[in-house]
Amino acid sequence: MPSADRHSITRRDLIRGAATGMVSLAMGADILGGQPSAKPPNIIFILADDLGYADVSCYGRPDLNTPNIDRIAKRGMRFLHGYANSAVCSATRTALITGRYQYRLRLGLEEPLAGNPDVGLPPEHPTLPSLLKKAGYSSTLVGKWHLGVLPKFGPLRSGYDHYYGFRGGAVDYFSHIGGQEREDLWDDDVLIHQVGYLTALLGSRAVDVVNRYAKSGQPFMVSLHFNAPHWPWEAPGDEAESERLRQPGSGGLHDFDGGSQKTYQRMIEEMDRQIGHVLQALDANGLTENTIIIFTSDNGGERFADTWPFTGKKTELLEGGLRIPTLISWPARIPQGRTSEQVAISMDWMPTLLAAAGAEPDPSYPPDGMNLLPTLTQNVEPLSRKLFWRYKANAQRAVRDGDYKFLKILDNTFLFNVVEDPLERANLKDRQKDVYHRLVREWNDWNASMLPEIKESFTHSFNGKELADHFGAKESDQMPDIPDPSDD
Repeated sequence: MPSADRHSITRRDLIRGAATGMVSLAMGADILGGQPSAKPPNIIFILADDLGYADVSCYGRPDLNTPNIDRIAKRGMRFLHGYANSAVCSATRTALITGRYQYRLRLGLEEPLAGNPDVGLPPEHPTLPSLLKKAGYSSTLVGKWHLGVLPKFGPLRSGYDHYYGFRGGAVDYFSHIGGQEREDLWDDDVLIHQVGYLTALLGSRAVDVVNRYAKSGQPFMVSLHFNAPHWPWEAPGDEAESERLRQPGSGGLHDFDGGSQKTYQRMIEEMDRQIGHVLQALDANGLTENTIIIFTSDNGGERFADTWPFTGKKTELLEGGLRIPTLISWPARIPQGRTSEQVAISMDWMPTLLAAAGAEPDPSYPPDGMNLLPTLTQNVEPLSRKLFWRYKANAQRAVRDGDYKFLKILDNTFLFNVVEDPLERANLKDRQKDVYHRLVREWNDWNASMLPEIKESFTHSFNGKELADHFGAKESDQMPDIPDPSDD
C-alpha cells in the first residue's frame, strides 16, 4: 500500500474519518489497501427477518445446514459484535436505509409500524439507494419494505428504481395475504397475484435482477430482504398449514399455536438455498470478485430462534434481542476467513457502502453510523463505540460503551460487562457506580437529542416478577436519582 506520508493521510485522520463515517474513498487506493478499482463495486444486501444470532451454522447452530451463508463468511469477514438498531423490524430498517438513529424520524417511533397510513419514510429524505443513484448506481428492492404504504410512501419514492415484494410487516408464505386479509405482493407499484412459496419467489426474482444488471454493465445494488424466518411458521410444502391459518379462529398470520423447531430450520435452509442461487448468478456473470455481499438480520430472533450465548429475544434490549449475525464479503478488497471484534450496528452500512461506491452522504443529514471500510480492508484495531437504544415497551433503555452496557427494563436497572458476561447475569452497578451513573447521564443526554417517545408506539409487557427472578433483582430496584424520560 502507498505510504500515508505520500498522500498526507495520517492514522489519526483515518480513525477520525472512520468514527464519523465521513471518509470518502473516491475509489482510491489509500483507504482500500491496493490499487483503485476500475469499476465501482456492485452490492447485494441480504436481510433476514427475526433471525437469531446463532441461527446459521457459521455462528454455531449445529442442527441446521447453511452452506451458502457460510460461504459468505469464508470469503470475507464475520462480525462477533454486530448489532441491530432496534429490537424490532421497521425501526431498524429506518436506520439501515438512512444511516441515522431511527428516533430522528417519526417513522422510527413506531415499534413496529402497524396500521398507520400517514406515517412512513419521507420521500424527500436521503437514503442509501437515492445517494447511490447520484453516483451512477441502479437499485432494486426485492422483498420486505415495511416503511410506509401507498400512496404516500414506498420504495420507488425513496430511491429504488425497481421493487418486487411486500409492503407490510408479514405475509403468508403461500397466499401472500398480509394484514387486514389483503394480498400484499407487488411488482413496482402494481399489486400482483403469483403462485409460489415466497422465499423461493424472492430468490428467483433476485437472480433475474442480477442477470439483467450484468447485461447492462451498470453498477447496481440489490436489496434482498427476505421475510424468513418471520412468522407464520410455514416451510416449503406447508400449504396445509397456510390453509389452516386462513380459517376463522385459527389466530391468522400470528400463528400462535403453530410452528416447530423443524419447521423453523426448514425455513432458514430454504432461505440459504435461495441465497446460493444468487451467489451462483454472480459467479456465472463474472461479478463475484467486485461485488460486496452483506448478510445480516433486522433484529434478534423470536420464538424458535437460537440466540446463544445471549439472553433475550426480539422486542428486548437484552443482547439476544439486539445482537445479530453480520457477514460481509468483497473478494477484491476484503481478506478471506476473518472475524472481527469491531462493534458494528445497522446504521453503519449506509456510510460504509457509500464510501465503497465513491459516493457521499448528504451534508444536511450526516450519518450517525460509522464507515467500517478501514476495519474491513486493513488490519485496523477495533475502535471503541458508544451506541444507544431505547424501546418504548417496558421503558427499555440501553447503552453500550466499550465492554460495558447499561440496561433498564421497567424499573430494573443494570450494568453488565457484555464481553466477559454475554448472558447479562452479573449486575455491576453497585460495584462500578461511576461507570453506571456516567452511562445513565450519557443516555439521558443522547435521548434529549432525539424525538420524544409517543403513546402510539407499539406496547408490550413482560412479567415483572419473571424479569426480576431472571436477573436476581428486586422489582423495586429503581434507577437512583435519575429521572426517567418516559415519565414526562
